[in-house]
Amino acid sequence: MSRLSVALRKKLAGFTLDVAWTAGDGVAVLFGPSGAGKTLTLQCLAGLLRPDAGRIVVDDRVFFDGATGVDLPPQARRIGYVFQGYALFTHLTVAANVAFGLRSRPRAERLRRSAEVIERLGLGGLEARYPSELSGGQRQRVALGRALAIDPALLLLDEPLSALDAPLRRALRDELREILAAWGTAAVVVTHDFTEAYRLADRIVVYDGGRVIQTAPRAELLWQPASEAVAGIMGLRNVLHGAVVKATPERIQLRWRGQTLEAVNSPTRSYLPPPDSPLAFFIRPEYVRLIRKDRGAPDPAHHMNLMSGRIVGEADFGTVWSLRLRLDAPGAPAQGDFDLEVEVPHLVYEILEIERDRHWQFSIHRGSIHVLPA
Repeated sequence: MSRLSVALRKKLAGFTLDVAWTAGDGVAVLFGPSGAGKTLTLQCLAGLLRPDAGRIVVDDRVFFDGATGVDLPPQARRIGYVFQGYALFTHLTVAANVAFGLRSRPRAERLRRSAEVIERLGLGGLEARYPSELSGGQRQRVALGRALAIDPALLLLDEPLSALDAPLRRALRDELREILAAWGTAAVVVTHDFTEAYRLADRIVVYDGGRVIQTAPRAELLWQPASEAVAGIMGLRNVLHGAVVKATPERIQLRWRGQTLEAVNSPTRSYLPPPDSPLAFFIRPEYVRLIRKDRGAPDPAHHMNLMSGRIVGEADFGTVWSLRLRLDAPGAPAQGDFDLEVEVPHLVYEILEIERDRHWQFSIHRGSIHVLPA
């Protein structure tokens, strides 16, 4: 039985939230563009906003039920909430911030529990400091400590890394994942950054326009987005359109830009699209393989879906180069002025002298063409 069950409907001026999803132990990430209803969901979970209808159940405890009138106040829900930007009390020390949610408990219990949390989060020695005297990582841990000190039934984190610069964000993302895993408290995290969602989540719930358009374990979402809309929100590159040539439960042939491609990693077991029906698919840029010119002719057994084209644009991202390829095939390119985005490591770019040599044959493995469900 899922540890967290959420069904919510809330109508605001110009926007309606209408979502339903479940999650087990671990971290559920609400992922989607800004304005999709993610933070609104957190506010309903925390009891800061009353839904118009629906039901919220955490560990068999009913927090809200529109049909029966149950609506527990925030203090009765035992929710830990880490706000965007952390929202620490600037006039309170680390120890006082961590202990803030324990103020109704006896002094001895407050001191014991806050000391335990401070120790577990590696904040020992910082008890007397104020937020302005802390690093970004330390402030994050203080905000987590304040939320975790009450031993919450559920931990909510709203864009917990959004206020940080990129290098610190990467470091603290991994630290946050370790803390959440070690603590073992069920958590719901809001983010619009897919890398962040993937690194933090056990399960990802994709929001768009106040609706849930997919919910799945993170690895399943990464490789099997449920639709072209989900792929777009994830920021997948090389989302393309073609037509079916032939489909079987094991593989699918498709026609794209005058080429016939074959894919084997496609959702065609339960539904076989008929010939000539349109379809969308995506190809990850790092899975397009340039054919070395010093190794003889391409081997059809190893170089599947063989094509040729010219590099018409490129961008240096430090460790990798992003190349824009335009096929030699006649007709309008699939993506503006190019057909495929290809990613190669910096070393490969130098070894192949790509800066000088702009025309290439390339292949795409059958297992790296992912057909999107209709």
